[in-house]
This record gives sequence, C-alpha cells and structure tokens, in this order.
Amino acid sequence: MVGVLIRMRLLLTRRALGNGWQGVTFVSGVVIGLVFALGTAGLIGFAVRDGDVAGGITVAAAWYGIWTLGWLCGPVLMGSSDETVQPEHLRLLPLSNRQLATGLLAAAFVGPAPVINLLAFSGLIVLAVQLSWGVAAVALVGVVLQLIFVVVLARVVLAWIGAAMRSRRGRDLGVLLAGLAGLAYYPMSFLLNHVDTVRESAPWLANLLRALPSGWAPTAVAAAARGDWLFALLALTGLLALTAVLWQAWSVLLRRRLTAPMGATSGAAGRGMLLSRVRPSGPVGAVVVKELRTWSRDSRRRAALLPVLLVGALLPVFPAIQGDSSAGVVFAGVSAAWFAGLAANNLYGYDGTALWQTVVTPGAVRADVRGRLLALLLVIGVPTLLLAVVLPGALGRWAMYPWTLSLLFVVLGVGAGSAVFLSVTAPYPLPPRTANPFASSGNPGCAKALVQVATSMGQLITVIPVLIVLIIGRVLDLAAVQWLALPLGIAIGIAGAILGARLAEQRLAERGPEILAAVQAR
Repeated sequence: MVGVLIRMRLLLTRRALGNGWQGVTFVSGVVIGLVFALGTAGLIGFAVRDGDVAGGITVAAAWYGIWTLGWLCGPVLMGSSDETVQPEHLRLLPLSNRQLATGLLAAAFVGPAPVINLLAFSGLIVLAVQLSWGVAAVALVGVVLQLIFVVVLARVVLAWIGAAMRSRRGRDLGVLLAGLAGLAYYPMSFLLNHVDTVRESAPWLANLLRALPSGWAPTAVAAAARGDWLFALLALTGLLALTAVLWQAWSVLLRRRLTAPMGATSGAAGRGMLLSRVRPSGPVGAVVVKELRTWSRDSRRRAALLPVLLVGALLPVFPAIQGDSSAGVVFAGVSAAWFAGLAANNLYGYDGTALWQTVVTPGAVRADVRGRLLALLLVIGVPTLLLAVVLPGALGRWAMYPWTLSLLFVVLGVGAGSAVFLSVTAPYPLPPRTANPFASSGNPGCAKALVQVATSMGQLITVIPVLIVLIIGRVLDLAAVQWLALPLGIAIGIAGAILGARLAEQRLAERGPEILAAVQAR
C-alpha cells in the first residue's frame, strides 16, 4: 500500500507540473526553495570557525529551528498545506489506521518540500565530515530523523487544529490554535535576523536552541565530536522516540478524522444569527449577505483569515516586547489589513464548480464581483479599523492618527481590489471540504506565494503618495498637511477597489469557462 500511495503522489505531482500557470509557479517555487536550501546547507556546513565546534553547532541548531518553525507557521500563513493524497478518498479501503497513516506519511516525503528540507539539513553532514567519519555517521542518522520529525510534527499540528474545528465548541479554539501556530513566524524571524551573531549570544540561548527537539540532531553531533557517544545515542534515541509518539498521535487524529461525519467539517447553522435577520436589497446586497454568512460559517475561510489577522495585528507588537521602540504598535490595524488581504486571493477557489451558476446567469458577474468585494471590505475593515481608531488614543499617540487611518484605507482598498482581481486571474483549485481546513492539492503553495508577493508590491507602490504627504507634514511640523493624507488615502483605496472590481468583472465575463475549469477540484 505504501508503494501505491507513493506512485499516486508522483502521478498527481507530475499532473500538476503540466497544468499551465500552476506548473510554472510550482517549478518557480521549487527553484526558490532549492536556492534557500543550498544557502542554508552552506552556512551550516561551514559554520565552524577557528576550531569553534560549539559555536558551529549552535548556528546549526539555530538553522534547524528556523526550518522547523517554518513547517509550523508556513501552512497557517499561506493558508495551504499539501494534501495531494487526501485521506477521505481512502476511507472505504480495507486498511487499518496504522497502515493508512504509514502510507500517507511515506507519500508525504515524496513532495518537493521534504526534499528541499533534506538538502538544507544535509549541511550538518558537511560540518561533521570535517570532524571525523564517525561523527559524520551520527550526522547522517540525525538528519534523517530530524526530517521525519518536522514532517510528522507539521502533520500532527494541522490535524489537531482540524480536529478542534470540527466541533461547534472547538471551532474558535481551533482558530486560536492556528493563530498560535502562525505566531511561530516571530521566533523564526528573530532567529533569521540574528543567526550570524547567535554564536556570540548569551549561553542560555545556545542551550535553549540545543535543548529543543529541533536541535537534538546538532546536539548529537556535538556530543560525538567530543567523544561522548552515549549522549549522542541518547539524543538520537530521544528524537526517534518523540517522532514515534507524534506518529501515534497523528494515527489517532487520522482515525477520528475518517470516522467523523462528512458534514462535520462545515460551518454550523447557528452562526450568523444577526445576518439571518438581514433582508438584502438587490443582487449585490444578496451576494454581500451570502458572502458574510460564508465567511462566518466556512471553517476553511476562517482558518485562512483569522489566524493571519492575529499574526498581522501582533506584527508591530513583538519589536516593542523585545525592547525596541513601541511606536509601531499603533500600526497594528494596518499590518493586520495587509496580512488579511494576502489571505483572500482565491475567493472563487473556495466555491469551486459552484462558479458555473454565476457564469451562466446573465448579468450575475457584476453583482457577484462587487458583492464579494464589499463583503471582504467589511470582514477585514471592521476589526482593522477598530484597531486603527483605538490604539493611537489608548497609547497617547494622538499625532499618529493621520498615519494609521490614511495608510489603513490605502492598504484595505487596494488589498481588497487586488484580491478579487487575482481571484479570477490566478485561481487554483481546492480539494472538496475535508477535516483539515488548510488542505490543498497539487502543491498550490508556490502559486499562492507568488500571488501574495504581487499583492504586496501593489500595496507598497500605492502607499508611496500617502507616505510622501505624511513625511512632508512631519518635516514641516504641520498637522494640517499630515491630515491631507487621509482624503488622499481614502481616494487611492476607493480607486484601487473599483479598478480591481472592474478588471475582475471583465475577466470573469470573458474567461468564465476557463476560470471554472481552473478551480475545479482535481
């Protein structure tokens, strides 16, 4: 069965490579990943300087921690985890849970991400060869075990979040867990910014990096280098035992996932009680209400948006916690709107083939695009505007109101307009609703990353005029000039939203069948 699932995974991956835009982005993502992996392997392999083995091992543990945290926060921030082989398709086969868990785990290592990660981790072998062949053998075993550990850890975390979201009471807990997983971005960013100086850092940081499971393979290499083979064996055995525990946990979560009712993964009807009283006016109003209800009920949309909102809101907070200036805290609403806009670039992918109703209904395209745009502005705009209005006053930074409000309206309007436009320009399919709210097929993460980069560049370009006005007002110390940035920001935001909607309407009307084929689940 393991061989069958591996061949199935290879076949589906090969099919994705020949799928036009998705194939191009897949190859581009693999190339970028290989560049980062080779860079990481080189930095780890030649981390020992002037015979300082301990410092080199600390650097290796830091890089191992960065890649491990990437496996945790990546699916949450990207809103996508690879499930090319979906467990729900295999639930009727005469397989035990352990057999299915083993087969799915083996198939998971066939994708590009584990191979790239293996290449990055292999820098530890290069480092160990410079010490002795015995140490290199320990590094080889450690690299393999560490790779298995990060893959199983990511599967367990996502399965745990999915299990929490299946129940009505646990749905909000699942979103919170997803947000906490997304917050792994901050320690990852901290390590990435300080990895060059980690060898001279405080001893407690070096000890922490080695004590965490992500650093057990480098710790085993360090022990073998100083001749402490027993401790090296203990580190590798501990990593193997922890991986076995995680695999058992994943097997149990997989069994619960496959035995849960198929409808348990969708939203609850109890959501949206306020919206149930709203009487929409006209086609656009009907789409707005429908979209707001879907955003409140669909576990996949909530899993894609709410954790990203949380991570974006806390983005300016962490520098203040680390002792830097707290001036950036007032921009929590702006950063949250920016992050949330990046998570909504596949609106039609969530609906899948239901798009045909819009395509074949005369005059429905205009109402559908504008209704989705207005609903997205409400979903993202209400919490981010609340942050932008409350934080400057609460922190006593009244002079920052022109900055936060003007930048928020630009990011919000341009982000929403870009989201609806990119939803019809670079759509990708999502699998039928499963127990994993982050599930995706065909490795769309590369496509989504490139789309998010394009959205970010558009937002950065459009805020330049607003920043110029704000900076001029700050240099001249004229508050009136700074407040002129607010109507300018509102105008740019409205223009960006209208332009994105009109381009999306035109493309959906002209290429509706092609978009429908692109979002069809495979």
